[in-house]
Amino acid sequence: MHSNNYILMYIVAMSAIVAMALALAFSGLKPIHDANEAVFKKRDILSAIKGQVENEMAVDVLNAPAEKVFSIFKDKVKQVVIDANGEVVEEGEGAGEEKGVADKIDMKQEEKKPLADRLYPVYVYQGDGENIYLVAVRGNGLWDKIWATVAIKEDFNTIAGISFDHVTETAGLGAEIKDNDAWKAKFTGKKLYNENNDFVSVAVVKGGVKIQDHQVDAIAGATITSDGVTEMMNRGLKIYEPYFESLKN
Repeated sequence: MHSNNYILMYIVAMSAIVAMALALAFSGLKPIHDANEAVFKKRDILSAIKGQVENEMAVDVLNAPAEKVFSIFKDKVKQVVIDANGEVVEEGEGAGEEKGVADKIDMKQEEKKPLADRLYPVYVYQGDGENIYLVAVRGNGLWDKIWATVAIKEDFNTIAGISFDHVTETAGLGAEIKDNDAWKAKFTGKKLYNENNDFVSVAVVKGGVKIQDHQVDAIAGATITSDGVTEMMNRGLKIYEPYFESLKN
């Protein structure tokens, strides 16, 4: 029978070997993970204007190979980073990860910073005829974080499209913000400003839409998530207003 010291040393040795093996595996797989994450992020951004990209580029955005997704960003997307005052911090033309400045912004990490120190990504899709500005917003759903990429037309007022995602909303209810294409399509054409040029954003409302330019029907049975989308759209898009104003001048 082995002594307690022998058993303890065996456990420590095996733990060290397993830890080393896991570290090596993580190190070896990290480039693959990072590449997959980069493609997923780009697909998610482009999905906000899925129809336009597919019409112009003759490509299925959600199923295109990684090379094609990176090519679209290189050829069609200008990347900009702005600060909390709406001033440009850095910009680049895309070209994969090497020049993709906005790609480097992790909104989850930015939320941990003081408001005045946060940075925000802007992706300018240079479409046939006009630019589309894709911006990131984050908020709170029923259980955890929700977020969206909102596409704004060159008038800096009209929503051209939107994509949503979430950490863990309820399937068939809150998760519909991501899964229900028909509901997401209702945001297209909505306005950020009213007739007096006041910023009012877009609200998700129960009981039927009363203000066509600024409201979308709530998701049945998902009141808290719907309210979270309203708050996210109002607060999140307001952040980009100074940057949009600077482009009008």
